[in-house]
Amino acid sequence: MEKIEHTVVPTNGINMHVASIGTGPVVLFLHGFLSSDAPPSAASYTAFHIVGDLVGLLDHLGIDQAFLVGHDWGAMMAWYFCWFRPDRVRAVVNLSVPFFPRNPAKNMLDGFRASFGDDYYFCRFQEPGEVEKDFACVDTAILMKKFFSLFGPIPLCVPKEVGFRGLQTPDSLPSWLSEEDINYFASKFNQKGFTGGLNFYRASNLSWELTAPWTGLQIKVPAKYIVGDQDIVYNIPGIKEYVHNGGFKKDVPYLQDVVVMQGVAHFINQEKAEEVSAHIYEFIKKF
Repeated sequence: MEKIEHTVVPTNGINMHVASIGTGPVVLFLHGFLSSDAPPSAASYTAFHIVGDLVGLLDHLGIDQAFLVGHDWGAMMAWYFCWFRPDRVRAVVNLSVPFFPRNPAKNMLDGFRASFGDDYYFCRFQEPGEVEKDFACVDTAILMKKFFSLFGPIPLCVPKEVGFRGLQTPDSLPSWLSEEDINYFASKFNQKGFTGGLNFYRASNLSWELTAPWTGLQIKVPAKYIVGDQDIVYNIPGIKEYVHNGGFKKDVPYLQDVVVMQGVAHFINQEKAEEVSAHIYEFIKKF
């Protein structure tokens, strides 16, 4: 079996950790780079910075076009990539997060606050240092176990007086997640901290401001969307209607397929790894 090759690539002012394997058409998986540089300022995490990092990666490797596969924030950035630079994308498969068209009247943070209140996790992640202090009260491996059990269909609201430290820790891990997985994630966050990941949330308003010229612009890249019916994102009010009643297709006219997996929650790429891999392969081999 081939081994994964790990390299560090300088791109757009940062060093990005890249794990690669195999030959053939390039597929860029956007699911987090825990060993990459993590600038301390949230202003370094706008959609333009992240897409700039990825374009720089392709340029460094001499790749004109790639397939994109994203999950969660990786999916969000994959949509932005398709929005800004469709010339560099052959097709995209995104998990969990559909395209969110820019609402010129309200940014995402204000929308979540209006729907779920200040205790909604997206809102709680905004104040620099606050959540990091909360996280530091819990062993990182235990925190990982909490996170992997949290993102089901019910909105994740965490009062300050309870904190993430006070959320229930599951008695056991699901079959698709091992103690080895948990310890690996924990070791990486112990090295890098959580600020880099949280800065994606903290940069959302700035990305919204800067993308004003793209308001109403369609994404014209062949696309496939895969989600679990128990996913926290899929169960946000209005998302199912947007996905299935024509809105999504209007904004992404080359959307070719929507797959909803029954009984599956947010971490679909781990929970249903073989099925998701098959869906990705079946889609990209068309091109």
